[in-house]
Amino acid sequence: QVQLAESGGGVVQTGDSLRLSCAASGRTSSTYALGWFRQAPGKDREFVVAVPWKDDKIYYADSVKGRFTISNDNAENTVYLQMTNLKPEDTAVYYCAADPYGPLSTTLNRYDYWGQGTQVTVSA
Repeated sequence: QVQLAESGGGVVQTGDSLRLSCAASGRTSSTYALGWFRQAPGKDREFVVAVPWKDDKIYYADSVKGRFTISNDNAENTVYLQMTNLKPEDTAVYYCAADPYGPLSTTLNRYDYWGQGTQVTVSA
């Protein structure tokens, strides 16, 4: 089993920055990649970004390219999501998820382990 714990959410204004963290514990060595997804009120959960633990390949959703940056600290089993130039449409609950197998995917059902989520609210 893998446990994921997100932190760093909050309420910010348009144009502000925020950094989310996802700390992984348990059998992290059995996971291939970590990803971030988000779910806005009344909408489906959508892919944001994903990164393998041991590769430089990264997938970003088009809506966040150039504004969001993912990085991983393998020693700490932690993945960070640096979000800049935030917009009201970025308002959502952000979830960290782990994919045990790979290859790197943007598909929600490829991720077996999920955190509880952290709320990000961007006011206009």
